[in-house]
Amino acid sequence: MPSTTDNKMYVIQDVPGKGKGFIASQKIPMGTRILCEEHLITFPETGNEADIKTTIARQVNALPQDQQDMFLSMPNIHPYKTDTERYFGIVRTVSLPIEDAKGQNPAGAIFVEACRINHACDNNAQKGWNANIERFTVHALRDIEKDEEITVYYLGKVTKRETRQAVLKERFGFVCTCRLCSLPPEESHESDKRLEEILRLDRAIEQGGLKGILSRPLQTLRYVERIVQLYKEDNPHDAGLPRAYIDAAQIFIANGDLARGKVMMERAVAGWVVSGGDDCTQVMENKPFIYEPSKHPLFGYNDTWRTAVGDVPADLNENDFEDWLWRRDKPKPAHPSGTVSPLRNRTPFPSFQELPDDKGIDPRYFGQPNEEGVYEQTRHWCFLGEIVNHFTERRLQLELKDVAGRMAHLIYVTVQLEGELGAALAETGHTVAVLYAKLTKYAQIVPASLDALLTLSDEFEELASVQEGTRMCHGCGKKGTSMQWCGRCLTFWYCSKACQEMGWKNKGHKNICRLVKDADFLGLMKLNSAEFSGKVRFHLGTSGA
Repeated sequence: MPSTTDNKMYVIQDVPGKGKGFIASQKIPMGTRILCEEHLITFPETGNEADIKTTIARQVNALPQDQQDMFLSMPNIHPYKTDTERYFGIVRTVSLPIEDAKGQNPAGAIFVEACRINHACDNNAQKGWNANIERFTVHALRDIEKDEEITVYYLGKVTKRETRQAVLKERFGFVCTCRLCSLPPEESHESDKRLEEILRLDRAIEQGGLKGILSRPLQTLRYVERIVQLYKEDNPHDAGLPRAYIDAAQIFIANGDLARGKVMMERAVAGWVVSGGDDCTQVMENKPFIYEPSKHPLFGYNDTWRTAVGDVPADLNENDFEDWLWRRDKPKPAHPSGTVSPLRNRTPFPSFQELPDDKGIDPRYFGQPNEEGVYEQTRHWCFLGEIVNHFTERRLQLELKDVAGRMAHLIYVTVQLEGELGAALAETGHTVAVLYAKLTKYAQIVPASLDALLTLSDEFEELASVQEGTRMCHGCGKKGTSMQWCGRCLTFWYCSKACQEMGWKNKGHKNICRLVKDADFLGLMKLNSAEFSGKVRFHLGTSGA
């Protein structure tokens, strides 16, 4: 593995308006590892500030003089009166995040060279801690020309210009003048709209969680497809693109589609190889699923879209392949002439599972957000369901079969609509048509009996909580401060591998692990009835009117 001193592709020199920076001394091809560096000092990310300052000062004072000089030459935007405050100010200004191989025990660190790389919102390189080799690495996201400055992105996800500028000014004390921040107002506005839409769609996918993947796979896939499209329009080299592909892979694998899951996994891994190297955690964890996607933890939940790994078509052109990959199913002709009957088109006439929800951001039916952030409807749609059962119990209730042949459970019709429809028309074999039907999220099915759910709630309160740093082992019941949690549900704690096996085999964790990590169950556990600022919906955590 290259070090920071061998085969350097850059020089550190003054950059106008930025102080020191990295300048490419040769052309650097996309995916090249530019930097691979050990840390100079480390410190805990959380804890008592006085203790953190003491930890930092002790390490700095123990450094050889040349390394102390390197540390003290780093930027510091915070005022200080003592050496300890000076050290702490430097750390607050330029430190970088690290963690262990399991993604736990987050900490901060100082690196002699990595901490000097300047920021750009349209960065050409990706920084990151590689826990597998315990080095901080920087990789070229695209080809970098000789004499071009090498830049990374200091923040998390790329947000609109106003937000980026405010955070950069507050946290790092500078105003960014990169290409993205210097666009003409109209172009900057269009870029901001794309970036804000990515964030909204990301939140919708995250809030949907596993239930969204399983119960609304096509809609969730359309969210991901739109994110990929937006990234390609705004910055095709964005390091967030592999995350979108892995979301798509998980949607397919969870619903039994191993062929498409394999292709999406290949795209995600290829992106992470570019941004983090073939030894980074994301590549090491996900590359095996390219060859055996059925080994993925999400496989087996559903088989709605079942395909085999070898079902990837080999005779399609690029456009047709993308149509196949994203399940852009074209309406199938049902007439000898080859024309498509309008009612067989599943976009304007979706099945129950394919209906948009009440967030109003489904890209099939809504365009880009307006100035108020509201997605404007761009097309009509209508839900069709054949009545297979009906009864009246204060309200007319209908059980329907949708265009996919699946049961749509019960639709409860309001008194007003009941009068408009006429109860006499509610006969088995008749069809209900509902314009602009949407799914709301005030009800959900939990895969457990009520008694089991209440029992789990009792255990959750005792075993998943942390009291003054002390946790309880689910296996033996002992309390302590040094424990590891279940790697699947990230909720129950164990003091040893033997206790984890005991909890799994003898104390029922095998049967409840999947439920414990369910977003709706966790949301119910954390729902505070007395703190009401607006209705919530399943998936819990989203708010609405």
